[in-house]
Amino acid sequence: MSAWRQAGLNYINYSNIAAKMLRKSLKPDLRTEALRRDASHVRITPWTDGKPAHAKE
Repeated sequence: MSAWRQAGLNYINYSNIAAKMLRKSLKPDLRTEALRRDASHVRITPWTDGKPAHAKE
């Protein structure tokens, strides 16, 4: 059994932790580039009765 599974993690959590540790170990100039790539933007749209419901009406 994998060490991450024995620790009670799923693969997504394990890979997120590994990526965070790798970014922290980089030299400062490379770290800033890696942190910029880490950012993500998520847009959530709630749905009601099969149609998108807009929070601001």
